[in-house]
Amino acid sequence: MKDLCMDDLLAKTGSLYKLCNMAAVRASELNSGAKKLVDADPKEKVTTISIREIMAGKVSLKLTQ
Repeated sequence: MKDLCMDDLLAKTGSLYKLCNMAAVRASELNSGAKKLVDADPKEKVTTISIREIMAGKVSLKLTQ
């Protein structure tokens, strides 16, 4: 597994604000039973999984009006 690098994460999301929001929303979805989009250890926290999913490009931001 590639180490999580803040510069790479910011490049994927565009800003720290978007990264935090994406990770929080995805972690909430995972807590609610959503399927994990990356291989994860059962003991791994949902926040870590959500960040790994963002890093892998499996989660993106959908803007709505």
